[in-house]
Amino acid sequence: MNHQETIDYFLKVVWQTVANRYNQLASEFGITQSIGYLLINIDEHEGTTVSEVAGLLGLKSTSLSRMLINLEESGLIYRESNKGDKRSVKIYLTPLGKEKRHLARVVVRKFNDYLNDHISEADKQQLTDTLKKINQLTIDYKPE
Repeated sequence: MNHQETIDYFLKVVWQTVANRYNQLASEFGITQSIGYLLINIDEHEGTTVSEVAGLLGLKSTSLSRMLINLEESGLIYRESNKGDKRSVKIYLTPLGKEKRHLARVVVRKFNDYLNDHISEADKQQLTDTLKKINQLTIDYKPE
């Protein structure tokens, strides 16, 4: 089988294209796709733990450290010890972080509106069902 005929090849190519487009759009606001995704996923009132953010981004908490330092230095977030568990740290948005989060949400909404305008409901449902199936098969896969 040619590698360009594999399912994972198409998944990677499409995701890379989407991520590159998001990075182009996000760069107009001085952020990256991953920073926008992180900002969107920080709870505005309760904050979000570092471990939750790491899980959302698919990173280990230690790998996230440099990114969080950069975001703090940029004035987008601040960190505080979790009042309920002093071993845990929560991330909160600064006013600038909230502004950039809003811009990131607008970009995501407009891009998804564009996709929705060009993909039928039936195709969208089929794609979603297929991706869910691939995800479950990947979880269940045990090499022989």
